[in-house]
Amino acid sequence: MKKYFIKIALFFSVFGPGIITANIDNDASGITTYSVAGARFGYALLWTLLPTTVSLIVVQEMIARMGVVTGKGLSDLIRENFGVKVTFYMMLGLFVANLGTTMANLAGWAASMEILGFSKYAMVPVGSLAIWLLVTKGTYRTVERVLLLACIIYIGYVVSGIMAKPDWSLVFKRLVVPEIKADPEYIMLTIAIIGTTITPWMQFYLQSSIAEKGIKKKDYGASRLDVVLGCSITNIISFFIIVTCATVLFPADIRINEASEAAMALKPFAGRFSSLIFAVSLANASLLGAIIVPLATAYYTCEAMGWEAGVNKTFKEAPQFMWIYTSIIIIASLLVLIPGAPLVTLMVLSSVVNGLILPFVLYYALKLANNKKIMGDYTNSRIFNIIAWATVGVIIFLTICMLLFIFVL
Repeated sequence: MKKYFIKIALFFSVFGPGIITANIDNDASGITTYSVAGARFGYALLWTLLPTTVSLIVVQEMIARMGVVTGKGLSDLIRENFGVKVTFYMMLGLFVANLGTTMANLAGWAASMEILGFSKYAMVPVGSLAIWLLVTKGTYRTVERVLLLACIIYIGYVVSGIMAKPDWSLVFKRLVVPEIKADPEYIMLTIAIIGTTITPWMQFYLQSSIAEKGIKKKDYGASRLDVVLGCSITNIISFFIIVTCATVLFPADIRINEASEAAMALKPFAGRFSSLIFAVSLANASLLGAIIVPLATAYYTCEAMGWEAGVNKTFKEAPQFMWIYTSIIIIASLLVLIPGAPLVTLMVLSSVVNGLILPFVLYYALKLANNKKIMGDYTNSRIFNIIAWATVGVIIFLTICMLLFIFVL
């Protein structure tokens, strides 16, 4: 019995990075994608969640393993093994993409606050100041505890899904039996679901947070469990978001373009409480995304340039890290508050840049994970390589499709 208690205690000392990274993947952009998918095509796109969960687990486990074995961040390893030039251009693209993603999250926060009756001109500065103070004045442990606590609020989407009273037999049938449609919007949403599930910033944040937390090889098993649990939970939440909108909005033929519209549209069909839960969950997810994405940017930029990085450090100890984080928060907040700013264009641009960069990030990650000199006995297994390379191939194919849809069709 004692050894089981020791194992449980070990897991709780290690868990955090995997669960936080995966859950915050369901940020404002992700919730919007799942809401639109459910409202537009009902349960038809549920099947996409199973293969994306497997791919997400394989990719995130590989990244976590590199963090545990090397004690370094991903951009640090890319710089050491592939040179400064490659790293610099990748970091530049990621900075642009993450600025757009942070802006999307703050826009989601503003929209959810307006649904709850608050002005975005008051709440965006309040939200931005709160997350800035948390990261710049808190410690890694404080920030991690706040993020883990906030992850619990994602349960609101599960409650909304159950309250919607779906036809469960049809739901599970569509989850395991693909319903393919020759519809450009269906294809675009399939691409969006996969693209929003596996993102470049996640890979850098996960490995950096594992390195900063000081997780060692002996804790590898617990760290792997943390990743698997996190990836599973995030797609369970995605499942319930699609189910809610598919059950309530799809039969009424209600089209939406944003997650906040879904929260408002739910009110006359599923009741005020369900609508309120959806809006509060969106606010929580948006704010979490606005914390983590700039944090990931600060981590990998500093690692790539060889600067000091870490939440545990002060402005004096790690000035570049703190100023990168601060700059992104300020610029994104100002853009969201500008009346008539082309927010949608900027968000699409950030998605395009993310899509273009992701295959390169995964390519370098795979090369590193198979390097015997770096990973020793912890290199990828054959089955991991097959799934990971297949994921890279699918992402490249989908990226080309996305570019065709945006710029040609």
